[in-house]
Amino acid sequence: MKNYIDGLWCESRTGRTFQNINPARTADVIGEFPLSDAADVADAVQAAANQYTTWRLLPAPKRGDILRRAGDIFSERREELARIMTREMGKTLVETRGDIQEAIDTAYYAATETRRLFGYTAPSELPNKMNLSFRTPIGVCGIITAWNFPIAVPSWKILPALACGNTVVFKPSDDSPHSANIFAEILRDAGLPEGVFNVVHGTAEAGSALVSHPLVKVIGFTGSTTTGKAIASHCGELNKKVSLEMGGKNAQIVMDDADLQLALNGVLWGAFGTTGQRCTATSRLILHEGIHDRFLSMLTDAASKLVLGDGTMESTQVGPIVNQRQLDKILSYIDIGKTEADCILGGERDVSGEKQGGYFVKPTIFTNVKPEHRIFQEEIFGPVLSVAKAVSLEHAIALANDSSYGLSSSIYTRNVDAAFRAIRDVEAGITYINAPTIGAEAHMPFGGIKGTGNGHREGGWTVFDIFTEWKTVYVDYSGHLQRAQIDNSSE
Repeated sequence: MKNYIDGLWCESRTGRTFQNINPARTADVIGEFPLSDAADVADAVQAAANQYTTWRLLPAPKRGDILRRAGDIFSERREELARIMTREMGKTLVETRGDIQEAIDTAYYAATETRRLFGYTAPSELPNKMNLSFRTPIGVCGIITAWNFPIAVPSWKILPALACGNTVVFKPSDDSPHSANIFAEILRDAGLPEGVFNVVHGTAEAGSALVSHPLVKVIGFTGSTTTGKAIASHCGELNKKVSLEMGGKNAQIVMDDADLQLALNGVLWGAFGTTGQRCTATSRLILHEGIHDRFLSMLTDAASKLVLGDGTMESTQVGPIVNQRQLDKILSYIDIGKTEADCILGGERDVSGEKQGGYFVKPTIFTNVKPEHRIFQEEIFGPVLSVAKAVSLEHAIALANDSSYGLSSSIYTRNVDAAFRAIRDVEAGITYINAPTIGAEAHMPFGGIKGTGNGHREGGWTVFDIFTEWKTVYVDYSGHLQRAQIDNSSE
């Protein structure tokens, strides 16, 4: 497996490689990928910079035609790519198929938006003068993403960036590199010119070089809050535009008037889908005291029946943890949780049968969790759910807001007043009513507040603000000098 630079597959200049391992069966080595350094990044950035002028001058709807064809190819290769993704990062085939569907939707949406990159006109305060503004591309975009959505999340950044006329260097996670190469193949086969999109594999060394490179004008990052803050600090020193999508500690509230079966289905999917390895995963469950005990009984019974195993098996509902490092982190948090609260389900690694060859953690539920507990406050990124009790709607919202993160949130209630109070008062970039904390749609803004992001929103129309700059134009056809504020002010 190789880097993709200027339309060519090439080895790293370092000659070093890393292995891509199947987390469900660690003896299964998917391949070796380049462990790239700053020289490889420089090659990719230069290729992207060389193609920028040509690409940005291609009419936007023509760029859209290429993205539309990419959507068609993603659709044609959906099953093949789903199996590649499941093998390298573990989540079930149902979920990896959905991952690719997000890329398909994003490709078609971005293609359509190339005809809607609207500017604004406004009346001038002076006669015989016109004011207008329009979007312009920025240049080379550096894209760095996490492993848990190897196709969907990169598509949220890469496809809009290309639609706007930028060129791209993509540094994927070293836990899901194969998917990135397929992404490159699809864009190439869709007709994207050589050098417009480049892939450089590696670890933090390559990522840091991409952030630091002077020809890279904007960074789009998805990953941990710790890494995101470091990137933001460095970009601040460089006066470089940066969009961050980081961690979450998302809460689902269940009120005493809720449809409990619906809420149960929601938390099972939100907490244990993707093995809890989503930034939008439901990691906190806030139950009204009126239904607390009954709902908890329903939850433990249902969660205990979830099928844990290799994601390539259609019967599997919960896949493996992505790697040994994450496994150790999750197990350490479970140990912490056992000193803080009551573990009523799971709480250990599963090494039964064929699972002994992979990174599996049983779905885990803690009760009697308090806001001061670490398992209530800190992102675990695994199949671990912390349950707290609320005495009122106001108390439930206060508990939900007691977090340094603010990505997604959810409330189950039949009370329309309660729903709208939650919409107004919950501190999060996303709020679901009678639905789990996961399930973003390609045409809507995605992102959060507080420790989750830096104010930008991916998805929908808002993502184009990340990958464009505004240019304002004044056209004066009066035939003489007009001095705006001076000529327009009263003496």
